[in-house]
Amino acid sequence: MREEALKIIDQWDNARVLVVGDLILDRYIWGSVNRISPEAPVPVVLVNRESIHLGGAANVLGNLKAMESQPSIVGVTGADSTGRELTELLQKAGINISGIIDSPEHPTVQKTRIIAHHQQVVRVDREKNTGYDTQLEEKIVHEVLNRLSSVDAVIISDYGKGVIHQKLLKELNALEKKPVICVDPKDKNFSNYIGVHVLTPNQSEAERMSGIQIVDKASLIAAAQRIFQVLRCERLLITRGEKGMVLFDSTSDYFEIPTEAKEVYDVSGAGDTVIATYALSRAVGASSKISAYLSNIAAGIVVGKLGTAEVSRQEIRNALILRDD
Repeated sequence: MREEALKIIDQWDNARVLVVGDLILDRYIWGSVNRISPEAPVPVVLVNRESIHLGGAANVLGNLKAMESQPSIVGVTGADSTGRELTELLQKAGINISGIIDSPEHPTVQKTRIIAHHQQVVRVDREKNTGYDTQLEEKIVHEVLNRLSSVDAVIISDYGKGVIHQKLLKELNALEKKPVICVDPKDKNFSNYIGVHVLTPNQSEAERMSGIQIVDKASLIAAAQRIFQVLRCERLLITRGEKGMVLFDSTSDYFEIPTEAKEVYDVSGAGDTVIATYALSRAVGASSKISAYLSNIAAGIVVGKLGTAEVSRQEIRNALILRDD
């Protein structure tokens, strides 16, 4: 499997992947703590530095670019300074941003994490949860449909902020000729992910989607069966943290992959890395099992990094070379 995987990653630069999803700017405030506030029982963080990173669907793009492919995006930013910071990061990474729609009514989503001594102290979110109007939804659908003929795979990166909506998912499902469509799901859109190539929920999401608590292999298979019955997806890739992941081609044909992580510092954005690696591999003709195998290796690398992060093609290649399977 390793040799086949190495051949696949050498083809990634030929892959054209469209990411459709919720763009987020991740802001990090880094510091140290040496006392508790006299005003309230909370730590006082002495700030050392700040940094900004691609988050949400933008983190998927960052991973795809680090893997040396040709990604593009359809998403929404606000007409604000946060949106400008985000698009500047994407442009610096060499990512095509022509599919980004500015919306003055919807501020760019921003998540600010305060980190002290490698521990997250608190997260502050800035967003407007009022949903998108019909006109904005139609713009999103138009941008997506106009790009499908020039891509090999589509990633639906759903963070529940509004870009992924019922009309878009219905339009994609109705296509006679579909590209490979890979979905990182959100519960509220569960019933609309019909007929896609693969869903990549984590275990908690799979439990909520299926209504089945996963406690052993039998309940895991039962949850997968329920999701297959409702959504008629081709495949299901359930990520399970320290238990690795399981790829279901069907409930009778599944591939269990133990975790690759040696040390886990932060799971932020690990799902973005998984779906980026899987879709990229499928886009160049890899089997579902090889794609999942590579996704697991990439996830094992990214959780060893602090904060939302990307995994490069060279890091994955190095990890493969060191394997003995």
